[in-house]
Amino acid sequence: MNVMTRTTGLTRALAEQSSSLTYADLSADARALARQCVLDYLGCALAGASDGLTRIVLAEMQEQGGNESATVLGHDARLPPLSAALVNGTAGHALDFDDVNMAMPGHPSVAILPALLALAEEQGSRGADVLTAFVAGYELQCRIGRAIAPGHYDGLGFHSTATVGSFGAAAACAHLLGLDAATTAVALGIAGTQAAGLKSMFGTMCKPLHAGKASYHGLLAAKLARRGFTSRDDVLECGQGFASTHSPDFHPERALAPPPRGMYLFDNLFKYHAACYLTHGPIEAARSLRTRHALAPEQVAKVHLRVDGACDRVCNIAAPRTGLEAKFSLRLTTAMALAGIETGALASYSEANAADPALVALRNKVELDFQSGWPHTLAEIELELADGSRVEARHDAGVPNADIADQGRRLGQKFAALVDPLLGARAGEITNQVNQLDALDNVRGMLALCR
Repeated sequence: MNVMTRTTGLTRALAEQSSSLTYADLSADARALARQCVLDYLGCALAGASDGLTRIVLAEMQEQGGNESATVLGHDARLPPLSAALVNGTAGHALDFDDVNMAMPGHPSVAILPALLALAEEQGSRGADVLTAFVAGYELQCRIGRAIAPGHYDGLGFHSTATVGSFGAAAACAHLLGLDAATTAVALGIAGTQAAGLKSMFGTMCKPLHAGKASYHGLLAAKLARRGFTSRDDVLECGQGFASTHSPDFHPERALAPPPRGMYLFDNLFKYHAACYLTHGPIEAARSLRTRHALAPEQVAKVHLRVDGACDRVCNIAAPRTGLEAKFSLRLTTAMALAGIETGALASYSEANAADPALVALRNKVELDFQSGWPHTLAEIELELADGSRVEARHDAGVPNADIADQGRRLGQKFAALVDPLLGARAGEITNQVNQLDALDNVRGMLALCR
């Protein structure tokens, strides 16, 4: 892997690093984590394939027609790769159950894999090449996210999955196409001028669409660059470029610095609650109190919840009405955890639960205290009980599982819970294919199982 220097233009430096990554550069743990990302994405996308918002996007893309060379996950339909990337990306984020990385900050796999798998199916690519391209895109998008933090996401309100994710998808697809560093930089320019997505859309169908559009933009950028389409090769750092127009903060040295654990992939965070990741700390803290003290909801008089101030602009829908809005409500998800509702179950995020009188009453007991400078993923919760006593707990959901094998087992259970009801025995076949992805000569058979 080539070493980047401070004197090299940022876009070109990142393109050089991305395009030069090889399968041999990946440790056994990195390969295992990459396979886990693929499995988790496929599970989320297959479960999200029947969601109403996915069906709307699919219907529109089917009406557009075109070369039917790519699988639509969870459907019999086949679409052109670009259309499949859009639909499968939307499906993968429909449930808000897919992985995150706080370096972006956002959802890394769902921005990259829909485009990368559609391209790999079109080309008949080897599994090892797909894994390498995935990691190349993953690392690049995290580096870009670090360079424009915190103002891009926290301040101006851009959804990094949509914006930064477009660069990750472009880099991954460029790698799979074998583009050199110069052409990859051009692809990044094409991706950067398309990148868009607003946090104000959280709780609506547009948030899942952001993931689909990131994949679409990235794949289109790589394909156009391969054909000789031009753009600037310094899109990140140039005047009126991505950084200067999309963030009040620009720290190129952060993008060039080595990740704390060698690769950003090692900081990947998988979801076990089907809600916004910034609700996971409060959920875990509330669950621990409920279990530790055998609490019933009626015993809770008040709930004091302390979280980082950034959560106010991400997941603070005070009185959610729909299942989508419920996923972005600190108060409701905390109440669900205290009431013993399974926050990993898709059906828990419903209009019925959002309107349930007992749950609403518990939700209204939650008082939010926003802190300055905390990790986004840290939560402290204190309960005032009816008998006058107090109990408290804290949880930081930003700490990755250090036991990769244990994480793999847990993700396998998650995948089975999501996909077994849909595909039966084929769910196990898909898991086996992903677990041996490195050895697959062609990913088409794996994707065929997902139809």
